[in-house]
Amino acid sequence: MPEHKPLPPSATAALTILISVILSAGTGFLAGVFAVSSPVPGDLLSLLPMMGDDGRGVAGPAFIRRTAAAPKPEVQTDEQLTIAAVKKASPAVVSIIISKDMPVYEQQMVNPFGNNDFFSQFFGNSPQFQVPQYQQKGTEKKKVGAGSGFIVSADGYIVTNRHVVADETAEYTAVLADGRTFPVKVLARDPSNDVAVLKVEATGLPTLAYGDSDALQVGQRAIAIGYALGEFGNTVSSGIVSGLQRSLKGVSDGQSSENLFGVIQTDAAINPGNSGGPLLNLKGQVIGVDVAIVQGSQNIGFALPINDVRRAVETVRKGGKLVRPFLGIRFVMIDKDIKKANQLSVDNGALIVRGDKQTDLAVLPGSPADKAGLMENDIVLEVSGQKLTEDFPLDQALSKYAPGDKITLKVLHRGEEKTVAVTLTEKK
Repeated sequence: MPEHKPLPPSATAALTILISVILSAGTGFLAGVFAVSSPVPGDLLSLLPMMGDDGRGVAGPAFIRRTAAAPKPEVQTDEQLTIAAVKKASPAVVSIIISKDMPVYEQQMVNPFGNNDFFSQFFGNSPQFQVPQYQQKGTEKKKVGAGSGFIVSADGYIVTNRHVVADETAEYTAVLADGRTFPVKVLARDPSNDVAVLKVEATGLPTLAYGDSDALQVGQRAIAIGYALGEFGNTVSSGIVSGLQRSLKGVSDGQSSENLFGVIQTDAAINPGNSGGPLLNLKGQVIGVDVAIVQGSQNIGFALPINDVRRAVETVRKGGKLVRPFLGIRFVMIDKDIKKANQLSVDNGALIVRGDKQTDLAVLPGSPADKAGLMENDIVLEVSGQKLTEDFPLDQALSKYAPGDKITLKVLHRGEEKTVAVTLTEKK
């Protein structure tokens, strides 16, 4: 065997340096490959310690971590949100067509003198002396009006305004956004609010989701959809919630209608024909029912809060009719003028009064108010802790309750305040 001589120290040092360079290059190459293309999670690489020139771990961060940057959430513009809300809601918005049997007239040529012998001897029955005259010849079904509505259940319950379906002699048809038509049955017309509940015989219909009208803020976006002018179906207008808790006296066809309380004011254009259509938020949820406009104004419209409407719909669905609570008093809301004219000690509350006729009693005999001992000239100050004012009248306070509910009334009776308990009954 040949004898192997040890390498000189200089050669040993050179070889050591060469091996270190080769290993470092190989390690770097493999690390790069794993970092770029390896399926091994990046956190596994974090277990490798930072190495110094002497091969030992050095002071500093214990691990090298590779974490991907979290994706930034996509921010939708106001325009995108509006488009999405309209697409979501439109299939559930319907046009309400009002039809009636209308007379059909036919033109006929007749002798204006009839069979009068005196004139006949001069003019005879010559066609030259005949004039046109219109006579009725039967009737035919004709469109006489239109409004809007929206579907709230897949089995065909529809919400609209009472004044849209006020004519009990008319026939009503619901036209869906996809062109389908259904005859409408009017289940309930609210005697104290401008709401009506309709029904069509169908299943699997698109519906609108309820929003929360109690959570509305002035300035938030609002979208109105309706059968504008009774001609342009599913017309969209956009604006904001301009005000809350408004009170107004509704007017229909030039005649006084019901008083409306707690309504939503919006500058989203509500055109004739939009009545009964939905007012939406940017989620496509219904927050109100379009009900009225101010004549001669620039975009001042109103909508009934959906929370109040929803309660009415649920009573119809459960019992087949609209149920309202009943207290049994005639009243006026006190303002500064009424306080001054009657020398009252308070400027708010509901003053119990008689009507113009002798039969218009202040407190109806046998009513919940009568049983609770309320009397003419009493002032109801609060309902279950809620103060009554012009902006929050007694009607609105009672609308939050159902027949059978027990409430407490703070009453000013002959200068002294007292609290009475009342159990509401159903309004007939």
